[in-house]
Amino acid sequence: MNELEQLLTQKAGLSPEQAQKAVTTIMGFLKERLPAPLAEHLDRFTAGGAGGTGGTAGVAGIVGEAEGVLGGLFGKK
Repeated sequence: MNELEQLLTQKAGLSPEQAQKAVTTIMGFLKERLPAPLAEHLDRFTAGGAGGTGGTAGVAGIVGEAEGVLGGLFGKK
């Protein structure tokens, strides 16, 4: 999340505090609206924990889970 906060600070001209609030708000919004399996990956991704390093492995986990969930919604697995 620090990388996203830094990007908001640099590109949008937000203060570090504003960037942190923006990221927290966006993540909360996404977690409320994503299917539970994706929301769990998002939590791990942002925390940098197992299954979500905050880098490409975390993104791959989220994308893989999204493919599974969305495929299931449309009758594909």
